[in-house]
Amino acid sequence: WSEALGAMTAALTHRGPDDQGAWTVDAAGIALGHRRLSILDLSEAGRQPMASSSGRFQIAYNGEVYNFRDLRAELESAGATFRTGTDTEVLLAGFERWGVRQTIERMVGMFAFAAWDARERELVLVRDRFGEKPLFHGVFPTPDGPVVLFGSELGALRRHPAFDGALDRDALASYLRFHYFLAPRTVHARVRKL
Repeated sequence: WSEALGAMTAALTHRGPDDQGAWTVDAAGIALGHRRLSILDLSEAGRQPMASSSGRFQIAYNGEVYNFRDLRAELESAGATFRTGTDTEVLLAGFERWGVRQTIERMVGMFAFAAWDARERELVLVRDRFGEKPLFHGVFPTPDGPVVLFGSELGALRRHPAFDGALDRDALASYLRFHYFLAPRTVHARVRKL
């Protein structure tokens, strides 16, 4: 995982020049990488991927939750404590308290993230309602079985050795006609936009 994950996150250096992080669990076949543009909490405590307080959830998150201070106050009144000033940690505390779906319903902002639930052994990919933050995903065959790749840019997916860059000719035709790709299609046949 480390070589492929490193290549994928390196492709995002221009969007996250301040910091990087990686988290893997080989037994679960899961790896999350992150490049960070430090805005809210410039300390190492704000590094991602970030774990929830119990360790149940891991998240790689891009964006901004505008109402995170309100959510934080609500969580603190219910007994949650925080070690950072990040909206990322607030999301994780929300996952612990309300669950992922209910936390998303409370969020106001622009965001895309991947969250791993270790208890349920489930990966959740989420994008904000208006799609301001991009999130691409695809399933690619390998000799060891299929691999799911996702990232905030196609360039990150292209760096993985399993990536198949075959063109989606219908999507390309729509681009030439309308000057954009009709969602959820992309230029690549095996990649979709969330």
